[in-house]
Amino acid sequence: MVIKARHHFFFYPFSKFYSGWTIRRHFGCVEVTGEFNDRKLPILLLANHFSWWDGILAMYLNVRLFKRKFHFMMLEEQLVKLTHPNLVGGYSVRKGSRSAIESINYTAEILADRANLVLVFPQGKIESAYTYPLHFEGGVKHIIERSGPLQIIFSANLVDYFSDRKPGLFMYISEYMGDKFDSGSIQDAYNNFYKQCLNSNALKSDS
Repeated sequence: MVIKARHHFFFYPFSKFYSGWTIRRHFGCVEVTGEFNDRKLPILLLANHFSWWDGILAMYLNVRLFKRKFHFMMLEEQLVKLTHPNLVGGYSVRKGSRSAIESINYTAEILADRANLVLVFPQGKIESAYTYPLHFEGGVKHIIERSGPLQIIFSANLVDYFSDRKPGLFMYISEYMGDKFDSGSIQDAYNNFYKQCLNSNALKSDS
């Protein structure tokens, strides 16, 4: 059975505030590159997964740009150990089990409401931010197949120090505008986007 997302009256607003506060405290600069055209649809946010920061970074983007009710899929064994993610939009998935289909169907239910956003890490595991290409697990395809109209937003977050004492946070976004929604097409489109982000960040080191 899926552990469904909750949005606690105190912890959810606090998490939105905390995301901005802690990012400003720990990073010397924050750059967001890319445009978001709000078409008043639910959002499926596909992001790279490189650190424990990732959920906080997505929450920050949501507060700053997307302004949707925040949800994210999380491994059941982690959600059971950590209570607070469930209070700020986290819900469970158990990989490799029949209940994974239930989690996918629940995701589609969330994405039936245009006020909602769902964050998914399609890699399914933490990898270096400089891993390329990324390999997607199959869940994204099934979520899209079961969902109505939505905006699919790619997000890539990269961190570099360059010559500064504090690291810089470089956040990139792009909307998927393709007409094919199989896992291979979306993975290829994301990897093309991700390669451009890596190249863009490499150029910053020369400036």
